[in-house]
Amino acid sequence: MRKKSFQRLRNTLEQTFPERHLFIRSGDETQGYILSTGKQFGLAVLATIGLTWLAMSTGAVIFMAISSGNGPDRQIMMMKAQSERWVADRQARLDVLMQQNEASSGSLEQLAQTVEKRHGALVQILKDFKGVPGAATALAPGRIDETLPPVERVYAVRAEQERMVSKAETFAKSRAERLRLAFRLAGLNPSSYSGGGASGGPLLESKDSKELAAFLNVDQGFAERIRNAALNLSDMRGLEKSVKGMPFARPTFDTRTTSGFGVRFDPFTRKPKNHFGLDFAGPFLTPIHATAPGIVSFSGVRNGYGNCVEIDHGNGFKTRYAHMQSFSVKAGQRVGVGQRVGAMGSTGRSTGVHLHYEVWINGRPQNPARFVKAGDYVQQN
Repeated sequence: MRKKSFQRLRNTLEQTFPERHLFIRSGDETQGYILSTGKQFGLAVLATIGLTWLAMSTGAVIFMAISSGNGPDRQIMMMKAQSERWVADRQARLDVLMQQNEASSGSLEQLAQTVEKRHGALVQILKDFKGVPGAATALAPGRIDETLPPVERVYAVRAEQERMVSKAETFAKSRAERLRLAFRLAGLNPSSYSGGGASGGPLLESKDSKELAAFLNVDQGFAERIRNAALNLSDMRGLEKSVKGMPFARPTFDTRTTSGFGVRFDPFTRKPKNHFGLDFAGPFLTPIHATAPGIVSFSGVRNGYGNCVEIDHGNGFKTRYAHMQSFSVKAGQRVGVGQRVGAMGSTGRSTGVHLHYEVWINGRPQNPARFVKAGDYVQQN
């Protein structure tokens, strides 16, 4: 009898609380839960107990309010007011959170737009560094961690942009100072060769940072930094342009210096005599190269110099390559820096295989060693 009663109760519970399957989806993941008859019945019992307790508590509070000397209406109104204040407080907090979220979303969107605009301005300034020795390495962009949350990633990109414009400004300034020092090493005044830089453009033609900011569509502070970088770049470009026309390259490689510039004992007369060049000794037929672009003004035999090539580089600069075994160029020919002009030999007034190299400015001989040293310094990154 008891068994049948228990079975009927079980059947009733299963009909009332059939087993249910609950699925919760979060993003690309789905999790499943099984609510058995027993679990549902237990939850129903707990809910019943909770409702009963709530009803009894509410009744007790109302009873106490009625029993007090202040009257039921006053107590009920106080309870209602307290409840309304609680609801209003929660709503106010919710409104603040919603406003903060909307403001945060707006700020993030605005920041992303700022980053995008700055990117365009950076591209304009960085492309002007193309071909500058050391620029590719010095101005290489940093790596942004792609695993960062979107907000942190946007801030990381903005920080990288700040770093890049600072590096561009610093690199151009330090490169310009290096070039100025190279001129001084060669005994030249850098201010006489620093004109003719970059061809202006909006980055330099804008009268102030405000006008440039409007042109680039970026904030004024960033525009000011871009403008400073552009000014340093223009200065550097002017010096670079002048350096390319200077006889700063080496005339030979894998050779040794055997005689310097200045007074020395003539190897033939054994008497002091001015030596207006720099001698490089090396294997027979060692290639000899032009130390700067220019036009060959002479290619032939000169008294004492033997087979000789002279190149006019413009702006009063001229170089001479003497005692060569053979020529690779002829008079009137335009040559580029590093182009082969002949081969090392021992023609003319020579005691052995070597190159006699001279540098002249406005008809006056200069110490070639200073120009070679300046050229080596320029090539350092």
